[in-house]
Amino acid sequence: MRVKWSGRFEGYSFAHFKKDLLSGTIVGIIAVPLAMSFAIASGVKPEYGIYTAIIAGILISLLGGSKFQIGGPTGAFVPILLGIVLVYGYENLLIAGLMAGIMLLLMGIFKLGSLIKFIPRPVTVGFTAGIAVIIFTGQIGNFLGLTNMEQHEKFHMNVYEIASNIDTVNFYSLLVAMISFALILMAPKVLPKVPGALIGIIVSSVVTVLFLQGHVATIGSTYGAIPNTLPQFHIPEVTLERIYMLIGPAFVIAMLGGIESLLSAVVADGMTNSKHNSNRELIGQGVANIVTPFFGGIPATGAIARTATNIKSGAVSPLSGVIHGIFVLITLLLLAPLAVHIPLASLAPVLMMVAWNMSERHHFVHILKLKSGDSLVLCITFLLTVFMSLTVAVIAGLILAVILFAKSMSDSLTVSKVLPNLKNENGKVQPHVVADLHECPQISIYTIEGPLFFGAAEKFEQTMLKTIQENPKVFILRMRKVPYIDSTGEEYFRNILQNIKASGGIVFLTNVQPGLEQMLKRSGLYNLMEEEHFYHTTNEAISAAFQYIQLNKCIGCTHYELEECRLLSNGVPLPEQELLVQKKLTEATILRV
Repeated sequence: MRVKWSGRFEGYSFAHFKKDLLSGTIVGIIAVPLAMSFAIASGVKPEYGIYTAIIAGILISLLGGSKFQIGGPTGAFVPILLGIVLVYGYENLLIAGLMAGIMLLLMGIFKLGSLIKFIPRPVTVGFTAGIAVIIFTGQIGNFLGLTNMEQHEKFHMNVYEIASNIDTVNFYSLLVAMISFALILMAPKVLPKVPGALIGIIVSSVVTVLFLQGHVATIGSTYGAIPNTLPQFHIPEVTLERIYMLIGPAFVIAMLGGIESLLSAVVADGMTNSKHNSNRELIGQGVANIVTPFFGGIPATGAIARTATNIKSGAVSPLSGVIHGIFVLITLLLLAPLAVHIPLASLAPVLMMVAWNMSERHHFVHILKLKSGDSLVLCITFLLTVFMSLTVAVIAGLILAVILFAKSMSDSLTVSKVLPNLKNENGKVQPHVVADLHECPQISIYTIEGPLFFGAAEKFEQTMLKTIQENPKVFILRMRKVPYIDSTGEEYFRNILQNIKASGGIVFLTNVQPGLEQMLKRSGLYNLMEEEHFYHTTNEAISAAFQYIQLNKCIGCTHYELEECRLLSNGVPLPEQELLVQKKLTEATILRV
């Protein structure tokens, strides 16, 4: 079977390989401390984060839909994974990750990648900012070196835990954290090509080993030694009971993983003027998350910061991501024994900076300043993410966004009763003519603008029913600006047609767009009307309407709403009147569109 690489390695040369080697090495250097930090913050051993960076990093680069995507453990997963570990345990976390991988794979196979774009921006900004707050708060304990700390699933309980143990501050840990934090901020200015997080961790670790050994909690004292061996293959015990229990958490992991990876791919597209394949990206993410749990790894997704670093470092192809994974593997095999000396206080500032950078603070403030429905969606999603869970937050945010969208669209529907403006040279129909107390008792003309869907259908029906009670003979509905009709709108439209028919009236439709016409045919509404009652222009419909109205009622009428009314009201006998009307209609030059 031939593998399709979508041209990602076309024209690849040794010069390209050197660029990929450099960028992959740089990203690998960044990935090692981040992988351990995210694993620890998620409530699991640091080596599990490294295993994830190796296996998922390589598979996502090889099988994903973006040339530059770097995959691995990310900060966005921290609150979710920590909650799963606290409630269900590490073994069940592996099963949830495996199930999430299957979901992502199916989403890619069934080409659901494009659906991610329908998640409103306020929802993604809201839950991302909420996750950032949880990560930042979760590192305060390590930053201050607090003891007797217990991790909880709920945010407010963790805040209470910090407050209850604030008197146990370890000033040695605080010093180490401040050294690491200062170097993270200052290093990019002095050594812009060296990751600040790496410098901060190394220097603060050296200080701890030389001067503060035994006074500061380290990876070794908390989690034990990190094995410098390849991850062992292990099949989690999957049962129907566990599948049923973990279906919810797995779905959250899959959705967040899909959103995060596709957002990262979009960022990469913008930086490189390229185009990713969203469905292939989901397939790559799915395969990576299916394989990783068998080696003890935690769920992974595309990492926006590492992907951006990969591009800035000169990456040319997915090979840079593969090299990044190999570099992490070599680091594990050669340097794992040294990792036990890394203080938890050194890692805390790294995660705090990750939280700060992922907080979307500028977008958050901008949406908040709009003081619109989006601002409400943002706040609700943010607060529910922090105080409830990401699942509840996303569902509530989406439902609220849909409700606000439906209301906005229903407000956008306008149903205006109109008549030709005879004072205007081209005689265009306008609503203010009716507002001036001019109205034809036998012909009612309406301009309908906007979609006829569940949120607006009742408004349309109520407006039309008022006119039906006035019992005009002909209804002309101008439909040029009606793009869509759903099943609810179809039902209301059907009721209106049936009521008009029952009252002896006739409905003409003008300028129906081809797409809407197909909808009318599929729904059966087209069959409720005569085919000759569809017209291209309002002028044609008005001309045809005179064949159905009672012309004797026009005699003596002084409203003169239509150009033909002056002929019909002059009292000429009906047969001669009809001839004059027909002659006038054929000579009419007024454009009523």
